[in-house]
Amino acid sequence: MRVLAAMSGGVDSAVAAARAVEAGHDVVGVHLALSRMPGTLRTGSRGCCTIEDSRDAWRACDILGIPYYVWDFSERFKEDVVDDFIAEYAAGRTPNPCMRCNERIKFAALLEKALALGFDAVCTGHYAKVIEDDDGNRELHRAADWAKDQSYVLGVLTHEQLRHSMFPLAGTPSKAEVRAEAEQRGLSVAKKPDSHDICFIPDGDTRGWLAEQIEMREGDIVDDSGSKVGTHEGANAFTVGQRRGLKLGTPASDGKPRFVLEVRPKDNEVVVGPERMLNIDLMRGIKVSWCGLPPTEVAALEGASPGGPALEGTVPEGTGSQASPEFDCMAQVRAHGDPVAATARVELDDEGAEELVVTLVEPMRGVAPGQTVVIYQGTRVLGQATIDSARSLERAEAVPAAG
Repeated sequence: MRVLAAMSGGVDSAVAAARAVEAGHDVVGVHLALSRMPGTLRTGSRGCCTIEDSRDAWRACDILGIPYYVWDFSERFKEDVVDDFIAEYAAGRTPNPCMRCNERIKFAALLEKALALGFDAVCTGHYAKVIEDDDGNRELHRAADWAKDQSYVLGVLTHEQLRHSMFPLAGTPSKAEVRAEAEQRGLSVAKKPDSHDICFIPDGDTRGWLAEQIEMREGDIVDDSGSKVGTHEGANAFTVGQRRGLKLGTPASDGKPRFVLEVRPKDNEVVVGPERMLNIDLMRGIKVSWCGLPPTEVAALEGASPGGPALEGTVPEGTGSQASPEFDCMAQVRAHGDPVAATARVELDDEGAEELVVTLVEPMRGVAPGQTVVIYQGTRVLGQATIDSARSLERAEAVPAAG
């Protein structure tokens, strides 16, 4: 099989490529150049797309004896990831750029080009597992090492993309084993630190970087009753759940810290309140995609509801006839967050687009519009949606919604 190995310059992608070679595949390595101004990216080993990373990827391919190329995806990256990140913050939402990069760059633009060039699959160093059923349909599952599991950021993959995805690290029990294997293979990245933070923000100062991209205007910080308790230098720089940097002039009546509950860019307001009001009970998601076959198709093939007997009930009252039956699942909203028991259903908006409604069995803290909710059944990833609204029942009962 002809395999294109995406080489980030890190230890995971290097070992993944090595395993693909060892399995007998015809492997070609490629590093993605995601910026035409490399000085704006991180130096050292904190990022994942620097000049240093490109050189590390080249050295790994040289040791593996496979061809190596650098592909310029900088324009696509700017439009689909960086510009999207800015637009989301400008709209008062909190985006996940790594999720967008996987969706639009690594498993859309890259895979599209790979297939056009005659490759059968794209290989990456992600920790996730692809399982194929008896009918040849592929499912995405959590990796063996839950501490390193990256199935959340791959929740954007479609059924077709899974057919051409290869994750050789799926069954590896620990990152320590990957590093040991890299050292045995003579790969210089064996001890290279993991990348972290946002690669296109040079110093990790997201707030300062956004201030250069978005017009910031001074405005009011209000409490959950609408009373002014302070001022800010730009609402777009705040995120739900934030505590530091509020500089409130009016203390809370109970003397306890207050947190950002909501960002209102149209009114240039930041709403703060007690920590308990960060507890979210219900999320409504848009831009829904299914990782593998959609649950309705799985149910049709299996002759049962996607969640088993518990899902055979009726559509909940008040949801309309264009809603699917609820099914049990686990919901996760952060890459390394704990999954929470939930029920989910699909509704159609006025234009026929799917919306994912997730009701949590136990509240989840600090969920912000713009984040991604990924739903699971067991270890299997069902799909994902971008959170359009997140509701706290206590807050909804205490104050009217902003209009």
